[in-house]
Amino acid sequence: MRKTFLTIATLSVGVAAMIAGPQRGLEQAASAQAGAAVTQIPKFRAEGSWPKLPSKWVMAIVSSTGIDEQDHLWVLQRPNTLSAEEKPKAAPPVLEFDTEGNFIQAWGGPGPGYDWPETEHGIYIDPKGFVWIGGNGNDDQIVKFTKAGKFVMQIGKGGQKKTNADTKNLWEPADVFVYPKTNELFVADGYGNKRIIVFDAGTGAFKRMWGAFGGAPMDDPPALEGGRGRGRGSDAGPPPQPMGPDGDPQFVPPVHAVKVSTDGLVYVADRGGRRVQVFTIAGKFVNQVFIGRECHAPDCGNGQTAAGLAFSPDPEQRYLYVANRSQAQIMVFNRKTLEFLDGFGSWGSGPGQFGTLHHLSVDSKGNLYTAEVTPLKPVNRRVQKFTFTGFVPMPVVIKNK
Repeated sequence: MRKTFLTIATLSVGVAAMIAGPQRGLEQAASAQAGAAVTQIPKFRAEGSWPKLPSKWVMAIVSSTGIDEQDHLWVLQRPNTLSAEEKPKAAPPVLEFDTEGNFIQAWGGPGPGYDWPETEHGIYIDPKGFVWIGGNGNDDQIVKFTKAGKFVMQIGKGGQKKTNADTKNLWEPADVFVYPKTNELFVADGYGNKRIIVFDAGTGAFKRMWGAFGGAPMDDPPALEGGRGRGRGSDAGPPPQPMGPDGDPQFVPPVHAVKVSTDGLVYVADRGGRRVQVFTIAGKFVNQVFIGRECHAPDCGNGQTAAGLAFSPDPEQRYLYVANRSQAQIMVFNRKTLEFLDGFGSWGSGPGQFGTLHHLSVDSKGNLYTAEVTPLKPVNRRVQKFTFTGFVPMPVVIKNK
């Protein structure tokens, strides 16, 4: 029987502040709570737009952030989204910043031997220091580089038939993650396909794939004459609800983010399905949690929610962070139980607000970094930093007798 946990995204938790030192508090809480229920909630301070871009450049829409082993922030942005007036000052797509937000280097764009994405989407720095880039334009590939921007490998090639059965090509892949214990690349594929597909991170060889609930990912039937073509479209919103307590039997594109925990569980952000599903690394379904299932277009953005995933950096990775796109919230869960603990954020352009929250990442100190797309104002073309400030106790819920 499938286990389903329903979640309300706008729940707020009011508690008295008992703030510990950030890193020390994170380690102490992880140690104290090992093997027990989570009793504390992490808290953050919004710093607003954070890294320092050289004045000769302007930032475009930021689609993704990543953190490397030095806690350097990597940013993937979309220069082609700038106006004709701003394009001469466009920064390159890939930007690296140090822990203080100082600019280090920039690179990216078309080059020999590989297909640069038409629309930059996801960036990830793996444990060996390689940088992976994916796109959601007319993009069927993922490209691997060194940190200096030297091309290493490409998985997938454009111009191929769009199908979930293809084990060599992708369809607008949204995110990737390398599990170091097996050196396998897990791909959230994507805006067109409805699957997690796994490759050898060194050779690019196909290993396995699965869809929602660990089943076979299925293509949509061809649209009727005069329709939009196969597939629902990444911005069409989820199909009509309700569809049963477990949701759609397939992932609802886009399959938008993927992370693998240190204990070998694969977390998948099914943005169109408004949920996060959990699997073993072999693809066996474990659990799921709905993210704002009450969110429907047009009253709630485009009706899609789970856009980005990150784990807290303590050894047990006790907390799961979910970027909720249409409800403009970062949601905090107990990673093991998927119990909702807290949420923060709102629509807007101020510090701590979001103009279409997208991917997010976390550094070794527990600080969060967010990306926003389709900005409400130009100032939303940014990365926001949320500094981890410590923990507060979980509120005590007294049940009526």
